[in-house]
Amino acid sequence: MRILAVVLTLFAGAAVAQPYPAKPIHLVVPFPPGGPTDIVGRMVAQKISEGVGQPVVVENRPGAGGTVGSTAVAKAAPDGYTLLYGSTSTLAIAPSLYKAIAYDPRKSFTPISLVSSGPIVVAVNEKVPAKTLKEFVELARKSPGKFAYGSGGNGTPPHLAGELFKAVAGVDLLHVPYKGGAAAITDLAGGQVQAIFEGQVGLIPHLQSGRARALAITGKQRNPALPDVPTFIEAGLPQYDAHFWSGLVAPAGTPEEAIGLLNRVLVKALGTPEVRETLARQGLDPAGTSPQEFGRFIGTEIERWAHVVKVSGARID
Repeated sequence: MRILAVVLTLFAGAAVAQPYPAKPIHLVVPFPPGGPTDIVGRMVAQKISEGVGQPVVVENRPGAGGTVGSTAVAKAAPDGYTLLYGSTSTLAIAPSLYKAIAYDPRKSFTPISLVSSGPIVVAVNEKVPAKTLKEFVELARKSPGKFAYGSGGNGTPPHLAGELFKAVAGVDLLHVPYKGGAAAITDLAGGQVQAIFEGQVGLIPHLQSGRARALAITGKQRNPALPDVPTFIEAGLPQYDAHFWSGLVAPAGTPEEAIGLLNRVLVKALGTPEVRETLARQGLDPAGTSPQEFGRFIGTEIERWAHVVKVSGARID
């Protein structure tokens, strides 16, 4: 019996000592399948799987603006086998927007790396007489509440991007929430709303058809996909600076060994032409960072959007 006990103990010790990862990893995407976050999240899962030699299973857990899936990961075992593909919504906006949120992005997660960043475009319907951002601001100031902007829903990044614009430009725009960004973009092109603050991919077809007009785009330099669209700096509103972004985190307390490996694999993948092309199709740029850099970035973004939520009075109970 003693010999058997010793053998079992040795086997158990060997199992514990197995290098990470020794089994499949679960990546939670807290949004429905098919959207931009899900598309990029699945690409991240594939690249991590290739890099660590284990399957990475994607689990879509949507609900409450992404907070349902995020909460599940925050409460998961910190062993490196459950990860969250987070975003502006879940890691920056949610803490200020939801009263009863069950996690704190700064304390509940260990950052791994920022993955992507995409610019925000302000566009107007073709019937809006403003040809430049300056002209649009002047029109809006002369007619408070006359111009409406659409978004994918209350509390979404496009909604708060519009509220940030209102605060920075000193204008009063009417917010019209939709059930998804596609519907908001369609109504912009149709003239039901006059403006929008969105990513470039969904807007480009309507910009090309002339049914919508881009006035400015965030970023320090013009975007190659929209070379004729000035930056907000060029357009005379340098104070406006915001982006849509996403990144990978794990439950707080996840071992440094796992975090380090996942970071190295992910940052390496973000430098490949294949990944860059995939992100470019979504209007995004690769943005690999160290875990420490991503942690500082999350803190800065929480403060930025907390101010916007406070100024706008937005709240989701």
